[in-house]
Amino acid sequence: MPQDALNLAGFHEDTAENIHENRRRFLTLFEGDWQLTAVWQMHSADVRIVRDHLDARSDEERCDALITLAPGILLAVKSADCVPVLLGDERTGACAAIHAGWRGTVAGIVGRTLERMSAEYGTRPEDIRAAIGPAAGPCCYEVGAEVIEAFTKFPNADSLFRPTREGHALIDLQRANSEQLIQCGVHAERIHVAPYCTMCRTDLFFSYRREKSVAGRVGRLMSVIGRSDL
Repeated sequence: MPQDALNLAGFHEDTAENIHENRRRFLTLFEGDWQLTAVWQMHSADVRIVRDHLDARSDEERCDALITLAPGILLAVKSADCVPVLLGDERTGACAAIHAGWRGTVAGIVGRTLERMSAEYGTRPEDIRAAIGPAAGPCCYEVGAEVIEAFTKFPNADSLFRPTREGHALIDLQRANSEQLIQCGVHAERIHVAPYCTMCRTDLFFSYRREKSVAGRVGRLMSVIGRSDL
């Protein structure tokens, strides 16, 4: 249950007191003074710029990607099966945290984020190092006809699916986002994908699909990235 683990989000499934205390403990793992910034994720392709600490309102704005160049701000993406993507520009210091569910992936949220980073901070794809975190994997994440149809125009769509039963297939969303990054110009060797499925490893991660129907409630993980001011 969320209240019995280090749940970092999901205020409708855990108490605010528990979540804020867990976040406080989480921040003690990082050297220096950091401000954690998250948003209300809604499976969109909307990107928000966090310009400074005063602009770093947590869990209030509605979007699915955050970018910043300001030091001391930890951009956070919340997940419990969807794909967390972190981007770091080694040349300018700009960074991004992205929530990529299947809808955001189809909408090209990683590409939209790179475009905003380029427009705001002069980011070049070849300077990006990307981390794709634990998510529901192609071993477990079965989707129906709606999702399969949505990916029809996605490059190499067939390679993302493995048919199961009629009208259903297993999907590899981590690969889909990795391929989108490569199409945007990010070098493949600079994309690092965590080899974990959240649905397989509920001993380590929260999984909405695996746990919601059993326990009725499920917590959220956080993947974070920031620019140190040390």
